[in-house]
Amino acid sequence: MPNTPAAPASPFHTFAHSLRALLPGLTVAVVVALAATFVAEHYGGPKFLYALLIGISLHFLSEHGRCQAGIEFAAKKLVRFGVALLGARIALADVSALGGWGVAALAGAVVLTIGFGLLMARLLAQPTVFGLISGGATGICGISAAMAISATLPQTEDNERYTLMTAIGVAALSTVVMVLYPLLVQWAGWPVPLAGLFLGGSIHDVAQVVGAGNIVSPEVAQAATLAKMMRVAMLVPVVLVLALIFRDEVAAFARAGGKQASRPPLLPLFLLVFVALVVVNSLGWIPAPVQAAAGGASQWALVISIAALGVKTSFQKILALGWRPVALLVSETLFVALFMLAVVALLAR
Repeated sequence: MPNTPAAPASPFHTFAHSLRALLPGLTVAVVVALAATFVAEHYGGPKFLYALLIGISLHFLSEHGRCQAGIEFAAKKLVRFGVALLGARIALADVSALGGWGVAALAGAVVLTIGFGLLMARLLAQPTVFGLISGGATGICGISAAMAISATLPQTEDNERYTLMTAIGVAALSTVVMVLYPLLVQWAGWPVPLAGLFLGGSIHDVAQVVGAGNIVSPEVAQAATLAKMMRVAMLVPVVLVLALIFRDEVAAFARAGGKQASRPPLLPLFLLVFVALVVVNSLGWIPAPVQAAAGGASQWALVISIAALGVKTSFQKILALGWRPVALLVSETLFVALFMLAVVALLAR
């Protein structure tokens, strides 16, 4: 009886096979994210930092063949989903409410901090990629920006290592300044708009901005969140520019790994979704419950992704980086804070 060719697998079976391959590693990342969130909600502290540290402690699982595919998926794909959903929380009307000087100051803080990161990376003999990732994370929106910028760059081991170092540093520094900066605001006695502009313009992550603002007052928290959303909106032009600059390099790296022969899209899909959600939200078409759900989904995607990144990286490799990355992150944090202090001082006159 002649051999008959096997029938092609149905889309359902292909999907089921892919899901089965991803499930072990993805489950590890989800469990780490759940543990980190539980600790943060019951004992305080940043869940992103907990997710990183717990993930690093489980690094041995990244060498397990069954877990590798799911961990890679969580580390590289979920982050784009999480960043895209951030657009549902931004409205152009809110950004315009900051006024011309406020918008200019916050945009300037982002651009200058990235430039300062590149300069300090050169002075400290660190890779340009690290200066971009750390400067973008410090200047825009912390870990979310670090992961989004990293996604536009060639996916090398060095990229992953410096992304993780940035995430750890940003999470730690953002927590420290969340406590210190409200003391400065209260001591200076700034009015609500200026206090919110400083806190929203100088603290890394959105959650820490909200926390710092609430230490002062609910009104300051609202003003600080508004300023922070302007910085988050700057993620679009920054990622677009970097995608253009590194487009050929990303394609060359992918070809070298046998993954694809063509250049990546001019505008990453997750960025298109981000912009679309900003436009839809600006038109008032996204109800408040949907905004809250999108924000929650974004946070979960990002914390699962950062947990997977932690699992992928060994603590020994982080320690091997030395003191220079720490000096880079601290100097960027000080730079953006001093810049916003100068802005507030000028506006207060």
